[in-house]
Amino acid sequence: MLQRRFVCTLDELPPGGMKLVDVGKFGVGVYNVRGALYAIVNYCSHQGAPLCQGLIGGTNESAGDGPDRLRRVRDGQIVRCPWHNWEFDVTTGQNVADPRRRVRTYQVDVSDGQVYLTA
Repeated sequence: MLQRRFVCTLDELPPGGMKLVDVGKFGVGVYNVRGALYAIVNYCSHQGAPLCQGLIGGTNESAGDGPDRLRRVRDGQIVRCPWHNWEFDVTTGQNVADPRRRVRTYQVDVSDGQVYLTA
């Protein structure tokens, strides 16, 4: 059964920040992406690594013809698995290279400056 749980105050989770919450078997990472809050399971769907211990940043995408035509996109919303560098979008749970692969996401809400996770 899903439960709404207190995570932290909004001041404790500034843009670019992440808070790991001890929920379920693996835990859940709650992220602040440019002021919007998202949560994903702390488990990489590839081989079970603690996903939320990975670096948060952006990713590269093609910006035209040629191998040197890349641009940096989605800064602050891509977490890179610490074991094999698989990239996941924390806003959707989707794998960057293969959107059919994903990790579980959770609802996050704010009430009176308090951040809550429903998991």
